[in-house]
Amino acid sequence: MRQVQLFLLNAIWRVSGLRGAGGALVRALASDDEETRMLAGMFLVQAGKQAEPLLREALEQRRNLPTVLTILGDINARHLEGEIRRLSEDRDPKVAQAAVDALRILNSHRPLSQSR
Repeated sequence: MRQVQLFLLNAIWRVSGLRGAGGALVRALASDDEETRMLAGMFLVQAGKQAEPLLREALEQRRNLPTVLTILGDINARHLEGEIRRLSEDRDPKVAQAAVDALRILNSHRPLSQSR
């Protein structure tokens, strides 16, 4: 049933821009159910730039950081690269590793002539 709710929330958010519906997807990243987390993450990645404000807020509030960092890398949120880089030195090893992975993903989005 939870997955049906996520599909509906995603449709509402993507069509109307209703922030509460998108926020519910971000909150679903903390679900105990792996399928719910995967679906929410997939919807956020598919939304791309539309998801950035919600993901930035989650980043600032340190909610679901490993997953949020991965999604930010996937959607090429380059303007958050500095914050992601700072988190690569986080005391939480899962957060630090997710930040390193996100930076690697961001780097892979660059044309070869701009790669570091």
